Amino acid sequence: MSKTTSRPSHRVYAVTKNGEKNFWQPIGAAWAHGDGEGFNLKLDYLPLNGAEIVIRKPKAEAEASDAEAAYADGAVDRAIAKKNAI
Repeated sequence: MSKTTSRPSHRVYAVTKNGEKNFWQPIGAAWAHGDGEGFNLKLDYLPLNGAEIVIRKPKAEAEASDAEAAYADGAVDRAIAKKNAI
C-alpha cells in the first residue's frame, strides 16, 4: 500500500448504541481509490466492543470545528509564533 499525502476523502467511525443514543467515535480516515472501486484505510483505533464501523464523507462543519479546536488549544497561536520567530 502506498503512502497517501492528500487529505482523506472520508472519515471512519465506531458507532455504539447507548440506550436511545448512538455514540460516534472517530477512529480513522479513508481515501477513495482513483477508480472509485475501493478505499485505503488508516485506523488509529480498533473497536473491541462490537461497534459498527461506519465510513462517511466529512461535513464542512466538522472541518470548521477541527479548526476551532486548533484555535482553542493554542495550536494556531503556537504556529504563528513559530513562523514569526524565524
